[in-house]
Amino acid sequence: MRRYVSFRDFDWTLLLFVLLICAVGVMQIYSATLNTKFAGAHIKQVYWILGGLLAMFAMSRLNYQALVDNVHWFYGAACLALVAVLVVGTKYLGAKRWIKLPGGVHFQPSEWVKLVLILLMAKFFHELRHRETNFVDIAKAAVLGAIPMLLVLRQPDLGTALTYTPIIIMALFLGGLQFKHAIVIVAIAAALVVPVWRYGLKDYQKHRLTTFMNPEADTQGKGYQSSQSIIAVGAGGIWGKGFAKGTQTQNSFVPIPQTDFIFATLAEEQGFVGAVGVLLLYFVVLMRLIANAQTAPDRAGAFVIMGVVAVLTFHILVNVGMVVGFMPVTGIPLPLLSYGGSSILFTFLALGIVMNIRMRRFVN
Repeated sequence: MRRYVSFRDFDWTLLLFVLLICAVGVMQIYSATLNTKFAGAHIKQVYWILGGLLAMFAMSRLNYQALVDNVHWFYGAACLALVAVLVVGTKYLGAKRWIKLPGGVHFQPSEWVKLVLILLMAKFFHELRHRETNFVDIAKAAVLGAIPMLLVLRQPDLGTALTYTPIIIMALFLGGLQFKHAIVIVAIAAALVVPVWRYGLKDYQKHRLTTFMNPEADTQGKGYQSSQSIIAVGAGGIWGKGFAKGTQTQNSFVPIPQTDFIFATLAEEQGFVGAVGVLLLYFVVLMRLIANAQTAPDRAGAFVIMGVVAVLTFHILVNVGMVVGFMPVTGIPLPLLSYGGSSILFTFLALGIVMNIRMRRFVN
């Protein structure tokens, strides 16, 4: 099998567009943190990108089928890591999301769970290929996804927990979800809205979900982040104010501009043209991923790639929607553009599995 696997089959076009997004991200992080205590964060981002590239190439050399076959061990380890976060995790801004490792490195297990869940759903539905998906199968898949989701909600981290849902939805869709099943799922979800709202969400999470509908009602309080982000986007106009010249960004009005609101700083300084240009880069990346899913050597490989597509699409839609005021502030980063080691490494590892599958498309 190995003799058929070659880097000649690597998707170099996909990697080129990924690196273009990363380059834009590094430049924008430099601008966003230029006069802040986070100055120099762009250098760390470069290191994370280089580490991600190494991880991607290493992942591409493994046999993804072996990863899928043994994913139950990874799933168990991931759940234990999430439990460890609740017990010994580092608390920051009211939430326990990281485990502090030697050398001052902070490990965020919830990011890696996305990759494990993608592999797990691929294995689960790959093994159902000889029969139709029924309600029992749907319930099993839901429980497998609900366990890590509930553990992450306990941290609490609503944003990351929500990123698990598109993985499950995509797997159900590809697994042959019937219309009658979809109706029942929607009905159950609707019935759970009130109890989840009353007992499952904390007050600040409720405020985030409601404030985005009318941020002008409290622009100096709960609506501050959304209001300043919208102002920054509008201030950019068509061509933008220029690199490192955005008044909202450089005067620190845009909250956490290097992470959750990196797209707001981009829109202010590069304008509508620059923002659309970046969105087009994302579109090309997603289309290349879907093309690779179509040439996957087996059903599991296609499920894995489409799981990656689902997660990245969800991140992009929610983050950009949050920046322009169409979505609540949930703390979901923009892939490859936002500052953050865990997000960068997850994305490159996910791309590594995609490359892994692509390089084996002629094996059979």
